[in-house]
Amino acid sequence: MGDVVGPVDTTRVPRTAIPATFAGLPRVDEVSQIDAGVVGIPFDTTVSYRPGARFGPNHIRASSRLLRPYNPEADAWPFATQQVADFGDMPAHPFDIPEAVDQIERGARDALERSKRLLVLGGDHSIALPVLRAIHAHHGSVAVVHFDAHLDTWEGTFNTPVQHGTPFRRASEEGLLDLEACMHIGTRGGLYGAADMDDDRALGFAVSRCEELDLTGVRGVIERLRSRVGERPVYVSVDIDVLDPAFAPGTGTPESGGLTSRELLTMLRATAGLNVVGADIVEVSPAYDHAEITGIAAAHVGYELLSSWAPALQGDAAAIRTR
Repeated sequence: MGDVVGPVDTTRVPRTAIPATFAGLPRVDEVSQIDAGVVGIPFDTTVSYRPGARFGPNHIRASSRLLRPYNPEADAWPFATQQVADFGDMPAHPFDIPEAVDQIERGARDALERSKRLLVLGGDHSIALPVLRAIHAHHGSVAVVHFDAHLDTWEGTFNTPVQHGTPFRRASEEGLLDLEACMHIGTRGGLYGAADMDDDRALGFAVSRCEELDLTGVRGVIERLRSRVGERPVYVSVDIDVLDPAFAPGTGTPESGGLTSRELLTMLRATAGLNVVGADIVEVSPAYDHAEITGIAAAHVGYELLSSWAPALQGDAAAIRTR
């Protein structure tokens, strides 16, 4: 494709001096057309335990400075064969959950008017609901592929229907999801009761718990994922706590026994070729993230998602324009 504006050339500009966008990419006002937009949603009012994910978007951006233009595992040039730009952060009311949800939906709809796909940086997991509402307006019902330690299909507590543990229950109830094709990957730990799993199936989800990964390996989970989704439009939602706390300590509700970073990145790489229409990375809480461990993992999650969306390179990679 022609006239793609790529990241700042870090062979000429020190990484510590590049702009504070994801991977040093151009801002949305610096390009005329966008294939994939990165947008932050700094909102964490609905967390049930440790707060701080409102600071996640810029932490992920800061942790993305080491990303490079070619992804050899995916054989992809994520910034050369598609125009990726950073929309910055959208506002979300920090004290009024319904108002924040409405703001996020409006912001996501506006962004989708300019960009074919969105990579959303959270924020807590409640943001998935308004983003899915905006996605549904463009694509109809979607299959959600949900990487998370938790189901996030709970009813909710304290008479508050929108929380970071409820987005996919609300989305299913609203008809936003394809009930034959959604899937959780990486769930583990305790539940409130066996009925949680029954409710989850009725809401349209199959589950691949971490125990299954031990039995079938990554390849088995990938085969099950691709078979379930097929050619449907897909929304990929990555709660960073799907990773074991050894790989992602900076999150609000950590659970032991999770995925390794390598396992998660391999599974995300396998979404290439699926009809992915959008994605999010949520629940990065920088206050608990010593040495940027979680931020770096989240940045690489974004890199793999963008790589999986990138068309194959035609011509010389050197033709990409840098700033």
